[in-house]
Amino acid sequence: MSPAILSKFARCLAMAACLMTLNSAAGAQSLAPFKDDLFQYKKVTASHFDGDFLVVEYSKQRDLYDRDKVDQREVFGNYVSYKPKSSRESYELRANGRTVRYMGVGRAQGGANAVVIYIHGQGGNRFQGMNDVTFGGNFNRVQNLMVRNGGAYLSAEFADFGAKGTADIDALIRYQKQVSPRAKVIVACGSMGGIICWNLLKNGQYAQNLSGILFLGSPKDPGFLSSGALSRRVPIYMGYGSDDTVYNWETQANFFKQIRQSAPGYPIKFTLFDTGVHGTPIRMTDWRLVLNWMFQAG
Repeated sequence: MSPAILSKFARCLAMAACLMTLNSAAGAQSLAPFKDDLFQYKKVTASHFDGDFLVVEYSKQRDLYDRDKVDQREVFGNYVSYKPKSSRESYELRANGRTVRYMGVGRAQGGANAVVIYIHGQGGNRFQGMNDVTFGGNFNRVQNLMVRNGGAYLSAEFADFGAKGTADIDALIRYQKQVSPRAKVIVACGSMGGIICWNLLKNGQYAQNLSGILFLGSPKDPGFLSSGALSRRVPIYMGYGSDDTVYNWETQANFFKQIRQSAPGYPIKFTLFDTGVHGTPIRMTDWRLVLNWMFQAG
């Protein structure tokens, strides 16, 4: 084999343990590949808990400087496709005496087979999760994955990071379930937005419409353990950078272990991006890898 083929083969072997878990269930919903060669993890340096805890190499040179045309502001064009723009719209939903504003691509008005909703952190807005060129083009990738696979992707705003904001997102989820009854709904929360994701999980009425939750550099919530949520077994993904100065990764990893110990077999995965910072999980998380696992497990 040529050196290039050998290198590609080695990368495939490194990911084999993860990919096998996604493809083992016959008939499981699965997203077709989209720019996997650019967005899949280049090197998994450690695997623990039967593959549920991964350490992924993050290279600032390769994954930031060589990827962005303008560092942290604009990715090179080969990382993006503007196909989702043709369906991109701004929407408003009246709920709880308030107006919930969000943006959507794909089948956001109904008929979706899956729905992914992004919840921003402190200082964010509904436009963050629709920005095609920031965070290394990773928001563009999830838009393309959903549009090209008959799904919908939404980026929402909400009243606050407490009860009102959680109720707003629940209203949006319930509306999506009305217009797309068979869709699996997955919510991804960035940074402080994770508070809303934990609130959704802890509330049985809210959680019944969830097929998965992603925490991207988010805080933990000890109340989750005693809320009854463990029995509902909504799949959870936790992603963190080892150099995150906002939420210490070791604290979050210990919480991952607590969940596993409290509910053996709970569907939960943790990815640590070695040398990554607070925003690295949003830039680096392999959406297709995580979503396909959740479609199977949820």
